[in-house]
Amino acid sequence: MGFSNDRVLDRFSMISRFAQLIATVIVCWPALALAAGPVYDVDLYALMSGSCRNVTVAGRSYSCKAVAYFHTLRGRSEFTVVLDDPADKSHIISFSGESTERTQDNLFELAVDRMLLKSSDRPRVDGLPVPLVEMSTGSCRQVGSFITRQVSTITCAATDQNGKKYELSFESDGSPMTLRRLRQSTLPSERQRARQIAQLECRLKARAAQVLPRDTTAFMIRCLGEDDSKPVDGQR
Repeated sequence: MGFSNDRVLDRFSMISRFAQLIATVIVCWPALALAAGPVYDVDLYALMSGSCRNVTVAGRSYSCKAVAYFHTLRGRSEFTVVLDDPADKSHIISFSGESTERTQDNLFELAVDRMLLKSSDRPRVDGLPVPLVEMSTGSCRQVGSFITRQVSTITCAATDQNGKKYELSFESDGSPMTLRRLRQSTLPSERQRARQIAQLECRLKARAAQVLPRDTTAFMIRCLGEDDSKPVDGQR
């Protein structure tokens, strides 16, 4: 049985918002909080498919929209959680650290030394919120492997220097993670960045519509053409 048009459109809308949130995380990397200008040094990211059994931020519980892992050329890693917060669409937290360990083939651990907190009321650089950095202690534990692209669970727990606690308990739905290695270049222009986001959105739309591999190119051309027909901010 196929999806109705309304259900497909609703799913496209949800995926589009998801893509924009993930693009925000990629472009506005946590090092923004420690540098004078934007830093664009993410060299790998992995998107996980599943659900959060528990996300706690300073005693308040949330559900989540997305969970992802990021790694930078500087050696810093983080598990990032896009929170489902009706009061703040820019609410994102990250468990961040430099020390990682793989004690077994299917066990990856990250020592957390800071929490990175993004919200709509944070200062902005290039229109994106700069995270608040809270020095913290804790750890994240991923059962699964980036090599096989299979993950079972992710659990994180950290406490910041003010005693606030942060927790994550994520369970995979069994789908392979989406793993990407990024070629580094200079910070993209606004137009280039918009194009990158549009391409990501179109790929996610193709996946949601279950487009066959042989039809993907035509779908992407048509999808990007529709995006190009929309006026950019400066022309509205």
